[in-house]
Amino acid sequence: MAGKPKLHYTKGRGKMESIRWLLAAAGVEFEEEFIETKEDLEKLRNDGVLLFEQVPMVEMDGMKMVQTRAILSYIAAKYNLYGKDLKERAWIDMYVEGTTDLMGMIMYLPFQPADTKEKNLALIIERATSRYFPVYEKALKDHGQDYLVGNKLSWADVHLLEAILMAEECKPDILSAFPLLQAFKGRISNIPTIKKFLQPGSQRKPPTDEKFVAVVRKIFNI
Repeated sequence: MAGKPKLHYTKGRGKMESIRWLLAAAGVEFEEEFIETKEDLEKLRNDGVLLFEQVPMVEMDGMKMVQTRAILSYIAAKYNLYGKDLKERAWIDMYVEGTTDLMGMIMYLPFQPADTKEKNLALIIERATSRYFPVYEKALKDHGQDYLVGNKLSWADVHLLEAILMAEECKPDILSAFPLLQAFKGRISNIPTIKKFLQPGSQRKPPTDEKFVAVVRKIFNI
């Protein structure tokens, strides 16, 4: 039997967090090897295991996979979270790209200069409530089903829940105008594998704080 996937990244969320979420939702146990210093990253680069000298990197099924999107789509396809046909896959991809855009804005917020944070936080809240969440609310309303695509749990649902929880860290009542998304959040959060991941002590990482920002800047020389 193949060993558990091994995730190489820092101890924070970053681009690896969606990979942690998807593996957890699929019920897949994984190990983590943390990059804690610049030297740890240099060793991976020097060993030639990072295709583009970048992380995240996931060791899985005999591969050393890089590029977040490639890793996520592989996991989604392997664990039957990627739709039943090309059209469903296209919808999942579109929904995932939307939540990726929103999460990217939130992910970079702690790394921005203090004098722009308030402005950027306001922009995140505006985009979430006027551009992104209305799309998912409408999708759930139009088809009347529990999941975004194909009436079955998919990568799109897992990604949307992750985005919702990140957005709520920015503004706790951000879903106040979206009753179907509130219900969706409750449903998806109670799927046993996801419920377990949301419990304290799981491999889910906390929000990025100033201390972690300093660590990341040092490792990646930014």
